[in-house]
Amino acid sequence: MPELFDKVEKIARIEGITKRGVIAEFKEFINRGNVVDLAVAFVMGAAFKTVVDSFAGTDKQPGILGGFIGALFGGSQPDFSKRVLTVNGSDIPFGAFATASLNFFFVSVALFLVVKFYNRFRDRDEEAGDTEAPATTDDLVLLLREIRDEMRAARGDIPGES
Repeated sequence: MPELFDKVEKIARIEGITKRGVIAEFKEFINRGNVVDLAVAFVMGAAFKTVVDSFAGTDKQPGILGGFIGALFGGSQPDFSKRVLTVNGSDIPFGAFATASLNFFFVSVALFLVVKFYNRFRDRDEEAGDTEAPATTDDLVLLLREIRDEMRAARGDIPGES
């Protein structure tokens, strides 16, 4: 990425654009951590959407979830989207809402389990990395005394006078 900015700056010099112009402001804007983090999160979210669609299913293809429910209860993937409630000649498509709600619930449960397992493995890694024994109160007191004595020596005070 730095090579790209160097090329842009070179083009700016050839074209006679001032350094403190649009290009410099754009470079500052893009190099802020929040913009890059947001871009990465957006791309990861778009990629994760395909995973969720393969799990929950879409309009065109059934997902793992629908096939699993169909296998458990017999028959094919449950699809309530064609279910309607007719009131005074008006159709209320509650089936599409029911299907979307069930997909949301099952995907939420699956995502919860993924995050739970991730946290469990992360905590194990953190516990394995924490091999240093925690400092005791005596250790802290000794450290603070050493700091105090060094500060006094730097100022020219004699230790133990206060």
